[in-house]
Amino acid sequence: MSIFLDERTPVIVQGFTGRIGTFHAQEMIDYGTNLVGGVTPGKGGERHLERPVFNTVKDAVRDTGASASVVFVPPPFAADAIMEAADAGIRFCVCVTDGIPAQDMMRVKRYMRRYKKEDRMTLTGPNCAGTISPGKAMMGIMPGHIYMPGNVGLIGRSGTLGYEAASQMKAMGIGISTGVGIGGDPINGSAFRDHLERFEQDPETDLVVMIGEIGGPQEAEAAAFARDHMQKPVLAYIAGLTAPRGRTMGHAGAIVTSAGESAAEKVEILRAAGVGIIARPSEFGNAVAEALSKL
Repeated sequence: MSIFLDERTPVIVQGFTGRIGTFHAQEMIDYGTNLVGGVTPGKGGERHLERPVFNTVKDAVRDTGASASVVFVPPPFAADAIMEAADAGIRFCVCVTDGIPAQDMMRVKRYMRRYKKEDRMTLTGPNCAGTISPGKAMMGIMPGHIYMPGNVGLIGRSGTLGYEAASQMKAMGIGISTGVGIGGDPINGSAFRDHLERFEQDPETDLVVMIGEIGGPQEAEAAAFARDHMQKPVLAYIAGLTAPRGRTMGHAGAIVTSAGESAAEKVEILRAAGVGIIARPSEFGNAVAEALSKL
């Protein structure tokens, strides 16, 4: 089962006719995603990739029934695109855009709080690889062929480490129910805890793999949720054990600023909460296979 999208989910692309949006929209179509149209202001009424183009998300939702959107809008305009999707009734939004100013994302987070929790759009990203339901549909930039359908939920801040985990698992005959990229920025739309809750309720997910990194409190919050609310086993890998304190490393969120934010501290917090620790990226496949064998 998919926790966010399947082959029937109607998806639109914001930034549809741009070079990047076009390339990845075609990849999503080829994978089987039900891509029903896209949005590029000023180009409404045209057709692109044999699908309609709209000036606004509201127009696209009205005419296509879209419930999910993927954002390939340049950084200066991406926050407005996300808020437009929320106002138009989109239920699930993936923002791939990298380089959105933190101040803009603070504005997005405040803006989305105007909606009741049950009516609030779920946002993953920005600066994420996207979300995939293997064999059904994908929204984002991941190479779909490395994902195999199965019963392991995957959540990660790092897109490439998510690819590595998926590839190793596929090589061992282990599949994924849904793979969710939450992005590496310090202020993002949703956190590990939000998706752990969904995977816990998903009858076709038996185990969850979490890929975190230094910086921020997300992993510690996820550890507390897993300890107190999850019956399903959770495995975690934390990148950045050798990173120097106080220096940004790659992702904008990967900077240690206070206690509990280094990789070593996060590993200890997760271990104390009963979460299984994957020591190295090369051990994703073996660790998941061993954990599944104990179920």
